Amino acid sequence: MATQGKIWLVGAGPGDPELLTLRAARLLARAELVVHDGLVDPAILALAPARARLISVAKSRARHTMPQAEINALLIREARAGREVVRLKGGDPFIFGRGGEEAEAARAAGVPLEVVPGISAAGGAAAAAQIALTHRDAASVVSFVAGQCRGLDEQDWAGLAGKGRTLVIYMGVATAPQIAEKLMADGLAPDMPLAVIENACRPQMRVLRGLLAALPDLVAREAVVSPALIVIGEVTAREDTELALEVTSCAS
Repeated sequence: MATQGKIWLVGAGPGDPELLTLRAARLLARAELVVHDGLVDPAILALAPARARLISVAKSRARHTMPQAEINALLIREARAGREVVRLKGGDPFIFGRGGEEAEAARAAGVPLEVVPGISAAGGAAAAAQIALTHRDAASVVSFVAGQCRGLDEQDWAGLAGKGRTLVIYMGVATAPQIAEKLMADGLAPDMPLAVIENACRPQMRVLRGLLAALPDLVAREAVVSPALIVIGEVTAREDTELALEVTSCAS
């Protein structure tokens, strides 16, 4: 009987391979099996040895390659077969990465597991765009929410955005009209500044700036695609000019 292996929940960071933690890079370099999300950059996957087996369990709004329960079962099965399983997730495993569900499944199955945190998508995107999520003059509170989930209309976001607060929305591109309507209905000013950060920490990164009321038009006009984050709050405002649409490209 094979010796039981182990599951490593590893954060791949926001996209740039140089933003991996040292532990994540070392685990990837010696991996024999990598189970990865669709948003993990190919340059990061290229760090795995040629002998490693790569399994994509990509998820999208319309289609999942593998349901979550099957992913859990795959990780447990491979670990029980004696393999060191690197479960590679974009950003940080425990921030909208379903890492908590996979950790619970592993513990319930009695499979050893360790979590390797990564730079979150929000932290990496904000840094790349030079937007301070907190600032003594603009925001002392920052909140993260998912913009793509069941029951979006019923969620209570009251108090998450506004004066002195920053709201970061993951997976909000497809639901931008509903997000703008929801926030304004909750009392957020239509002229609240925001930024949409697309492909953060990648050569094709864009930073789009605008106002809350114009968010749906901004996303549609600029054909924004995932991965993208929406940052809402005064921290996104330019200090030197009136707030207008700004498109910023970032090359590594």
